[in-house]
Amino acid sequence: MQESDLSLLVTAAKKAGTIATGFFGQSPQVTNKPGGAGPVTVADLAVNDMLADFLRDKRPGYGWLSEETPDGDARLTTQRQFVIDPIDGTRAFIDGAKDWSHSLAIVEDGAVIAAAVYLPLHDLMFTATAGGGAQVNATAISVSQSQLDTARVLASKANFAPHLWKDAALPPFKQAFRSSLAYRLCLVAQGRFDAMLTLRPSWEWDIAAGALIVAEARGTVTDQAGKHLRFNNAHPQVPGVIAAGQELHASLAARLEPSATKP
Repeated sequence: MQESDLSLLVTAAKKAGTIATGFFGQSPQVTNKPGGAGPVTVADLAVNDMLADFLRDKRPGYGWLSEETPDGDARLTTQRQFVIDPIDGTRAFIDGAKDWSHSLAIVEDGAVIAAAVYLPLHDLMFTATAGGGAQVNATAISVSQSQLDTARVLASKANFAPHLWKDAALPPFKQAFRSSLAYRLCLVAQGRFDAMLTLRPSWEWDIAAGALIVAEARGTVTDQAGKHLRFNNAHPQVPGVIAAGQELHASLAARLEPSATKP
């Protein structure tokens, strides 16, 4: 009997963790991608090669979208697609920090149907299936119900610039940061933080898995203009992300300047 898509992602994520931790702390070779797209290490590439071989062998009919694989049009003609970030938080990985992850998702008709985000150095496996709830290490999780003035919001410093908020006034929430976008989404799903946002175009591989995990943890996750996220786009980006409990999500969206929420 063929294993489920989620079980396949979990197995692959654990394999990725074994490879990545073998490079961690060993000063892996780093190169910079063209066009200021950020650093990539030999660990990213090794994980990507394994995942491409392993997952595509198990599901040869699925399309493929990964940060470390040149993109093409072939995935656009497939019914389901893998959307993969071999190491999300590469800068943290290079710096010897632990908050990097492997982000794996399967998309069908523009929606994520299975997701796994694995942080091997924290021994955390976040998972979700469409309609099946969200878990961390097989324990159900759900978002918090915090109000705006007491919220803990995960984002990079650029998103807290006053000009992005109405009346140039940042709401009185607490600010925090984690390197991996996928992990930020999972922390919101787990209720350890109340919201995350990024007010810039976001690559699908960074957010696909985490977006389903938040949604299945009874959270609201949209682009920065409040529209539903769709994946497997010809250009694989979405215009920013806001993720939180329903009420807090609405409060955050209402406080943003309209210019900050334009795609």
